[in-house]
Amino acid sequence: MGLKNMSLILGFLGFVFLQGLLVCTAYNVHHYSFIVKNTFFERLCSNKTMLTVNDSFPGPTIHVRKGDRAYINVHNEASYGVTIHWHGVKQPRNPWSDGPENITQCPIKPGKNFTYEVIFSDEEGTLWWHAHSDWTRATVHGAIVILPEANTTYPFPKPAAEQVLILGEWFKGDVKEIIDNATATGGDPTLSDAYTINGQPGFPNNCSNDTSYKLTVEYGKTYLLRLVNAVMNEEMFFGIAKHNFTVVAHDGAYIKPVTTSYIMITPGQTMDILLTANQSPSQYYIAATPFFDSNAPFDSTNTSAILQYTGNYTLPSSIPYPTLPNVTDKDAADNFTIRIRSLANAEHPINVPKNITTRIFIAVSVNQILCANASCGGPSGNRLAASLNNVSFVTPSIDVLQAYYRNLTGVFGSNFPSQPPYIFNFTGDVGNNTLYPSQGTKARLINYGEAVEIVFQGTNVGNAENHPMHLHGFSFYLVGTGYGNFNLTSSPSTYNLNDPPEVNTIGVPKNGWATIRFFANNPGVWFMHCHLERHASWGMDTVLIVKNGTTAETSILPPPTNLPTCS
Repeated sequence: MGLKNMSLILGFLGFVFLQGLLVCTAYNVHHYSFIVKNTFFERLCSNKTMLTVNDSFPGPTIHVRKGDRAYINVHNEASYGVTIHWHGVKQPRNPWSDGPENITQCPIKPGKNFTYEVIFSDEEGTLWWHAHSDWTRATVHGAIVILPEANTTYPFPKPAAEQVLILGEWFKGDVKEIIDNATATGGDPTLSDAYTINGQPGFPNNCSNDTSYKLTVEYGKTYLLRLVNAVMNEEMFFGIAKHNFTVVAHDGAYIKPVTTSYIMITPGQTMDILLTANQSPSQYYIAATPFFDSNAPFDSTNTSAILQYTGNYTLPSSIPYPTLPNVTDKDAADNFTIRIRSLANAEHPINVPKNITTRIFIAVSVNQILCANASCGGPSGNRLAASLNNVSFVTPSIDVLQAYYRNLTGVFGSNFPSQPPYIFNFTGDVGNNTLYPSQGTKARLINYGEAVEIVFQGTNVGNAENHPMHLHGFSFYLVGTGYGNFNLTSSPSTYNLNDPPEVNTIGVPKNGWATIRFFANNPGVWFMHCHLERHASWGMDTVLIVKNGTTAETSILPPPTNLPTCS
C-alpha cells in the first residue's frame, strides 16, 4: 500500500488542566499527505477507474502511538467533493476534524485541500479511516494502527509480526453512479459483485485465483492480525482453515481473550487477532462470508486470501477452506459476540456509568416514503427510507456543526425525540402504522457530563435485520442485548455492568434490542447512524450535540481557519 508519509514526527510537550490538576502531556506528531484521485484497476475479468487515496486500494495505513496527534492533508483531485472520517477516534473537543459530510464540515471541493487534525486519546489497537461522503468509502478507506505508549507494551506476549487485513467490497460499476441512481429512483442500490481481502476477491471469484492476497507465516510463531470490516452493507463471518485464533482487542480497546475458530464482525468494527502458525507447513485459505439474516437483497459471494507457511513442502492438491457458519446462522453470530468482554484490569480500567441521568429510547426501522402516482423504484412504487424514532434524517446543505457553533437558524432542529412517537409491538405484527416516517434534520442536545443510556430497539417495520449502529466522538459500553421488545422492568436485570465491551459500533439484533452507556464528556456535534451504507443513505441517522462544560477545557475547540466552505 503506497504511503505518503512526510516522515515528520515531532515530540510535543504541553500542559493541560484535568480536574484541577496540572498534568504534563507528551505526544508525537505525525504528518501524512492523502491524494484523492481516480486510479485504474482490474478485477473480476473487467477494469474500471475508481477513487482512491494515493493510488491504493485499500488506502495507506496510519501508524501512531496512544495519545499521539496526526495531521493529514487531504488533496481532492476528484471531480466531486469528499470528506474523511477517522472512525473510532474520539477527537476530544475537536469535532471540526471528525469528517461526516454536512454534519461537521462541508466537502473538500475538487482541486482544494484540507488538513485534518486527528487527536488520539485513550484508543489503543486498531481503528480505521474512510470517506464519509456519498458512498465514496467503498474505495477510499484504510487502517489506523495505534501502538501502546512508549515504554509500555501489549497485555499479551509481543507477536513476531503484525499485519492489517481489510475486508472490502468490489463493485464493477461506478459506486457514485450506483448511489446517485438509487437516490434518484428511490429503489435499492445495485449490489456489489464481490468481497475483498486487502483489495483482492480471491477464490472462488472469476479471474481472481492468481491475484489472491497471501499472508506469509513461519511455523511456531504468533502473529497479530488487525482486521477491519470496511464492507458497505453486510456483516461478515471470518475464519482460517484448520486454525483457531484468539481475539484480544475490539474497536481500539482490549478485551478478555476469546479463542475461536471464527468471528462475526459488522461493518465499521475492528478486531485484533492473535494467530499462532501451529499447523503443518502448507497453504490454507483465509475466508470471509456474509452473515445476513434478512429478506433484503445482499451480496452472497465469498472472498478468500491464502495463509502461506515458509519452508519447503509439497503444495496440497486442494487448499483447505475454512468451515464458516451459514449465511443466516444467528446462533453462531450470537455465540461469538456474547463472549466479548472488556479486559477491565488495573492497567486497562473501565468506567461504566451506573447512575443514569439521560435516557433515550430509539426505535430503528426501515420505511417507505410515498411517491405521487407510485412513481418511485421502491416497494409499491414508493421510495425506500429508514428512520430513528420515526424520523428519517435529511442531510442539510450547511453543516450542523457550523450552524450550532455560529448560532445559525433554519439548519437543524434540536427536537429529536427521546422515545418513539408512540409505543407499539416493535417486533411483532406492526402493520403499516409506522411505515411512513416524518422527515427532518433533528438533533438531540445533551448537557456536558451527563451519564447517558441509549436503548436501540429493532423493529419489524419494513424489513427487519441487524443494524450496526455507530456513534462518532465516543466509545461506549454495550451493557446488554436481547431479542423481542425491550422491557423496562426485566431487561435491565440482564445488563453486564462489570466488564461490558467498550466499542464504537454495535450490532442491534434483528427484532431485538441493544443498550449502550457512556459519559457525555466530549463537547461537540457527533453523528450517530447505521453503518449499513444503504440505511444511512435512507435516513437511519441523527446527531447528538454535547453542550460545552463550564470551563475552556470542557468546551469545543475553536474552528480551524481553512475549513471547506459550504457555498
